[in-house]
Formats: sequence, structure tokens, C-alpha cells
Amino acid sequence: MRATWKKLTDFADQPLIQDLVLLFTRIGLGAIFWRSARTKVEEGSLLELSDTTFFLFEEEYAGVPLPSDFAAYAATYAEHLLPIMLLIGLGSRFAAAGLIVMTLVIQLFVYPDAWWSPHMGWVALGLVILTQGPGRLSLDQLIAGKKSA
Repeated sequence: MRATWKKLTDFADQPLIQDLVLLFTRIGLGAIFWRSARTKVEEGSLLELSDTTFFLFEEEYAGVPLPSDFAAYAATYAEHLLPIMLLIGLGSRFAAAGLIVMTLVIQLFVYPDAWWSPHMGWVALGLVILTQGPGRLSLDQLIAGKKSA
């Protein structure tokens, strides 16, 4: 049993496996917010906010302590930009921090009575990226490598 456990942990400790885990973590967190972003824009449009989005920010998301029009644009644009940054691994820690903040705003101001479990998962994904970095399969790493050369 110990030998099997040792093989498993040795496998998991390989740098390429860790890089793949970080890549999947970035994609997983980004996908959550990308899908949300796409519900906020007109069908067939890249960034034209829908009337429904403005209604939601005026009514259902009214607890957010920002003007509703500003919050609608800011959330929609952030939900588009930050996942792309995570996907390509550019400014990954910044993107993860932004999505953590968005998650906390959702939990604390939009749905304060909601069960924390889904949002804790989103925060956990973001914290992995924030604390571990994006891994070697990222533009961040490529840029850092060129700077140190």
C-alpha cells in the first residue's frame, strides 16, 4: 500500500503534472465566469449588453454598492476579459484576484442568504492560481523566462 501511495505522490509531484493541474484550474475558473459573461450580452454580439442585464443589475443585483449601469458594464467586461487572461496565462494572478473579488461581491451583496458551497469552490480555484501561479504553460511564465535570460 505504501509503495502504491509513493508512486501516486511521485507522479503527482512531477512538474508537468502540476503545470497541467494549474492549466485546468485556470480554465475551470475562467469557464465559470465566461459562461456568465455570455448571458449578459445580446445574442450574436461580442460586448453589447442586453436589456435583461441592465434590468438584473437594477433589480436582482441591487445590493451591489455601485451604480447599476456601471456595475453591469464592469461585471460584463470583467467576466469577458479575466477568463481570457486565465486561459492564456497572462496576468493570471491579477485575473484570479479579480474573479475572487467578483465572487465575494456575488456572495455578500447579491445572494447573501445563498449557500456558500459553490462560491467557496470558485474562491478555492482562484486561491490556487493566486498562491501557486499559472504554471509553466502560460504566457506569464514565458515572459518571466525571457526577463530572467
